[in-house]
Amino acid sequence: MKINPHFFYIAALIGFFGLFALLMLWHTVLVPSTKFPTSLILLITVTPLLLPLRGLLNKRLKSCAWYAYISLIYFIHGSAATYNDSVDRLYPALETVLSLLLFMGATLYVRYSKVKP
Repeated sequence: MKINPHFFYIAALIGFFGLFALLMLWHTVLVPSTKFPTSLILLITVTPLLLPLRGLLNKRLKSCAWYAYISLIYFIHGSAATYNDSVDRLYPALETVLSLLLFMGATLYVRYSKVKP
């Protein structure tokens, strides 16, 4: 049985764009911060996602592996925020799910892609 890595690449893209859209909307429209400037929060939360973006869109395996590592930061943040926040758990839980989708998609895409010499 041959496993198609393109399915995992699509899953990683859905996880990435979902996480990107969630972080942009969460901190600007849905629940804007009153303590810190919105631009600072977006700079801290969204910038790590944008660093290896070009390689992900070009299907480079090294960039996909980096996305697997980066998604773990968002998984930890989403898990901790879901556990700590008793009022609003929807957005951190969604962050956790999307970061897991990005992690699994990127990891399995790297695993099942053929290494080209």
